[in-house]
Amino acid sequence: MSSTTVATCPTCGCQETSCATCSAPDECFDSSSCCCSAAHVAWRQGRLRGAQRLEYYSLAWMSVEVVGSIGVGVLVGSLALIAFGGDSLVEMLSAFVTIRHLEADIRGARTMGLGTARLSSLLLFSLIPIIGAGAVYSLAAGIRPEGSLLGIAIAVGAVLVMPYLWLQKRRIGRETRCLPLQIDAVESATCFLMSAALLAGLLAEYFLGLWWADYLAAGVILAFVAKEAVEAYHESAEESASRTGAQSSTSPRP
Repeated sequence: MSSTTVATCPTCGCQETSCATCSAPDECFDSSSCCCSAAHVAWRQGRLRGAQRLEYYSLAWMSVEVVGSIGVGVLVGSLALIAFGGDSLVEMLSAFVTIRHLEADIRGARTMGLGTARLSSLLLFSLIPIIGAGAVYSLAAGIRPEGSLLGIAIAVGAVLVMPYLWLQKRRIGRETRCLPLQIDAVESATCFLMSAALLAGLLAEYFLGLWWADYLAAGVILAFVAKEAVEAYHESAEESASRTGAQSSTSPRP
């Protein structure tokens, strides 16, 4: 029986099949800038291309969520569907920017993706007062949302699709130490939890006539959006502080 060994970079500790153990991320931001083997560089680029395909799948599905959720939500007066569609719009933008980051990373451009995280958190924070104001107005106006089979179908689709995207993005993000991809994975996980809350509210509304379940689902979704926004903000702030500290420690003193 033959045994296989995995080459390890003596400088950063990266292996041919993972960057998770990298001990010098600032010097080895794209593997090729360090002394990593050609096999490791080729492996990492292949994984990032796989991540690009995942992001394209995300874009396609998010397009369905945005058009379907917001369109149906407006027709039946469902704030939960509108809130879910608004978050999907932010995730769609995040996926697009993440694709651009991955393209630059594959080319070897030194980019940390901090702008992606900051933009995502800003857009998510902006959803909170918009949806919240809509909920207050709807309650004051006495609007009672109607049940929708199409809305239920969209929620079921998200419950089935998002776990796969979340797990795959998280795995590749950790293996390649790609911050935007890891943050996008968290957004996919949050989208799954939101879709589960949305589905529960829509089912209660459609089959039991509990119109207030839509407002309850909208509140749960907004709580997830707020949590997601805070996490994205902290991720970018911590990474920025880490990069600044590393640069100041390695810069020559006058």
